[in-house]
Amino acid sequence: MIELRMPLTVRLFLVLTMFGLVAASPPGGAMGAHQIRTQDGIELWYRVAGQDAGIPVVFLHGGPGEGSQVMQALGGPALERRLHMVYLDQRGSGRSERPSGSKFYSMHLLEADVDLVRHELGVDKIVLLAHSAGTTIALDYAADHPDHVAALILTGAVPDLPAAIDNLCDRLKSVHPELYAKAVKARESGRKCNPFAVFGDKQRQAFFDDNMFPNRIVRERVNWLDHIPSLANSGQLGEALSAQGFMDYRFDRPERLSMPVLFIAGGHDFQTALGPQRTLAAKLKDGRVLVYPNSGHFMFADEPEQFASDVSAFVSRATRSLSDHSEP
Repeated sequence: MIELRMPLTVRLFLVLTMFGLVAASPPGGAMGAHQIRTQDGIELWYRVAGQDAGIPVVFLHGGPGEGSQVMQALGGPALERRLHMVYLDQRGSGRSERPSGSKFYSMHLLEADVDLVRHELGVDKIVLLAHSAGTTIALDYAADHPDHVAALILTGAVPDLPAAIDNLCDRLKSVHPELYAKAVKARESGRKCNPFAVFGDKQRQAFFDDNMFPNRIVRERVNWLDHIPSLANSGQLGEALSAQGFMDYRFDRPERLSMPVLFIAGGHDFQTALGPQRTLAAKLKDGRVLVYPNSGHFMFADEPEQFASDVSAFVSRATRSLSDHSEP
């Protein structure tokens, strides 16, 4: 068994959540955990934490299907000292219901769930803070509901999944040249290679871990949190989205993003591609990119204080801009 050096705040969070001691509150914006039901009957879980005042910052986790526990435990303590945080477990993830059947999973439904949470919070505008695969939901929601998004913060973003997969192929060629030829043979039409087809499960996990984690302790913490039995990724959400063409996702509506958009990328994140993030940021009215040279895919766990400081400053700037535009 791996013994992890977990901070006291992380250990306390895990004890409270695993034993159901995070108190539930009535639906709405009150502090604590909430359960709400969607129009198609799925029970969603979200938690409000941090500062009482301020615009809600709604976190959308990656995976797909990872759950919000990694951000809550490793990035949340620093964020909550500065911001009014809302952690949503997407349908099929974390503490939210995990229904069987592909009809319960789609990008459209995931978007609708975000809007339901916004309504439950009782606010007109939210900030979206998204990680990895969750950035696709955030991008689509912001494009479809620009009047309800005050700012968009995308971390480890994948605005162009085919480009991200090509980046994985380049990485595979660099670190496992003996497997690259097999991946090229296994590729689908239009793809550089199929990096998922040449590994056994343990080898694949090791490859992805090396791509995402320059820090061994962070890797162990994230993987431990990801494998808590009641919260672990079942694969249902990811499998359903993949069957619907998720791996071909490309965001192509930059003109719809009128709000400030911040990309935070890790200099040692080889799981995503920095180029598409810079390209999209350049097309936006107010887009910028921050790169943490020493961080990986989970930069909020590698550098939580710096991450929280940058996110908080960006949210403050966005909300000040809203106030300025609302004055007569």
